[in-house]
Amino acid sequence: MNKKPVETILGFIVLIVAILFLNFAYSVADLQVVKGYNVNAKFLKVGGLSTGSDVMISGIKVGTVTSQSLNKEEYVAEISMSIAPEVKLPTDTVAEIVSAGLMGDKYVKLIPGNEEEFLEDGDEISKTNDYKSLEDSVGEIIFMVTED
Repeated sequence: MNKKPVETILGFIVLIVAILFLNFAYSVADLQVVKGYNVNAKFLKVGGLSTGSDVMISGIKVGTVTSQSLNKEEYVAEISMSIAPEVKLPTDTVAEIVSAGLMGDKYVKLIPGNEEEFLEDGDEISKTNDYKSLEDSVGEIIFMVTED
């Protein structure tokens, strides 16, 4: 087998370009977990929210869902989120689970309040709105229309 050095060099160039492309795609995709302080919230229904989902304020990513579990005493979903350290959330912040469109991923939407005290590491967001599915919305509309 007589291999030409040009083929070997071209193979290395293709590998280097592939590695650079994967590195670029990873950095642009914004898949990194936001490192910061942790806050928790309890929901009756999370509707397919998963670990690694975004936490957003006004459509801008400010955190990441780091874990979720079932509270076996209250039978509610407990969500832990990591929030960027430069984002200070007032204690009356509202957390709700929403969808990024009809078939989009679920994420946690934060609506900051007006309190002058801020949440700290390990605190819990007490005001939450559960995920409302399409079926829930249609049911509410039917109930409104048929109500006397």
